Amino acid sequence: MSLFISFEGGDGSGKSTQVRALVEWLEKVGHDVVVTREPGGTPMGNAIRDLLLHGGEMGARAEALLYAADRAHHVDSLVRPALKRGAVVVTDRYLDSSVAYQGAARDLGTDEVRDLSLWAVGGLLPDVTFLLDLPAAAAAERASRRSGGQLDRLERAGAEFHDAVRAQFRALARREPQRFYRLDATRPIEDLAHEIREVVVGMFEERRRGDRREDGSFVESGDTVEAAQGGHA
Repeated sequence: MSLFISFEGGDGSGKSTQVRALVEWLEKVGHDVVVTREPGGTPMGNAIRDLLLHGGEMGARAEALLYAADRAHHVDSLVRPALKRGAVVVTDRYLDSSVAYQGAARDLGTDEVRDLSLWAVGGLLPDVTFLLDLPAAAAAERASRRSGGQLDRLERAGAEFHDAVRAQFRALARREPQRFYRLDATRPIEDLAHEIREVVVGMFEERRRGDRREDGSFVESGDTVEAAQGGHA
């Protein structure tokens, strides 16, 4: 039973920790799972990731286009084939990161960056997006501690930049409550992992029942979070 799950949040918010916890549980209960990340989910993506995070300074438009190129290749070569065979795909970042980082914090325009990203992926959106919401100052402290002070190009962007990223993620969650599930990332790791598992279990159960909307059509990708958990954006 395929499911497309993304994790979003600022650097240091705990996304990668929760990705690992969810993937371990999914595999333990017998699901075919593909875990990936953006940028860098493919060999080509790793080369682009190195340019984006550790290369020289670049213009905001070049940055956005590199992310879009990675995303287009990532979806075509990895995500769609996995979903087609019935796997659960879990990605650490997806197109919402571009909307927050390049669209808002780089002032390129959120609608423009979202349109570019949607075009790159042929309109593919996750079934659920878990937003790990953490104040930018706390996230920066975590990121610095994790890296031993060796921050990448985006992590060095400064408090104003990261405040704008967080504000945009929260705005996206309010705009799409049917897809986003916002979590207070200051909570204990295991509490968050348990809540995430509960949401995913609810989505699987809903898929198995084949729940229908009021108009008689079946629930499809992007329509499941509110039905499963009453929303949390």
